[in-house]
Amino acid sequence: MAEHDFRRTALNPSHTLIECRTVAPGLYQVTGQGGGIQPGDTLICTVKGSRDLPLPLVVGKVRYLINPAGQWTATAQGPNLNGQMVLGWSIHCDECKREQAFEFLAEEKDNLQQRTAKAVQRIGQLGWTPRGEEHLCPACSKAATSEQ
Repeated sequence: MAEHDFRRTALNPSHTLIECRTVAPGLYQVTGQGGGIQPGDTLICTVKGSRDLPLPLVVGKVRYLINPAGQWTATAQGPNLNGQMVLGWSIHCDECKREQAFEFLAEEKDNLQQRTAKAVQRIGQLGWTPRGEEHLCPACSKAATSEQ
C-alpha cells in the first residue's frame, strides 16, 4: 500500500488536499486532487490547527469524481482527536544553542508531567536526542554519535 503526503509543507500542485473533516470519532472524509489514491493507502494530512503535525489516515473507500477530472473523495480511519489539543513549545540545543519550535498533541486533562512526556516523544520523532537534562539537535546528535 502506498503513502501519500498531503501536508501543507509538501507543496505539490499535482497532489492537493481540498478538505479533511471529521465524520465521527476516528472516521474522516477526505477530498483531494491527484495522487492515485486506493483503499488501504495511507494519507498523511496535517492536524487542524497545526503547522506541521502529521495526521496519518488509512483509506477505506475511494470514489473518483467525473468532474473535475482527477478529484476524489474518500473515507479514512485515523486517530480520535476528541479532547486533544495542539500545543506549541520550543527546545534549544545545549551544544550549538540552536532553537526550534515544535508542536505535539496532548489531552486537555493532561498534567504538566504527561505533557512533558508527550513533548519528549515528539522531539525524538524530530531527531532530537536527550542527554540527561540537556538536549542535542539532530546535527549535534549525529556529530556526537560519529565521535564515539
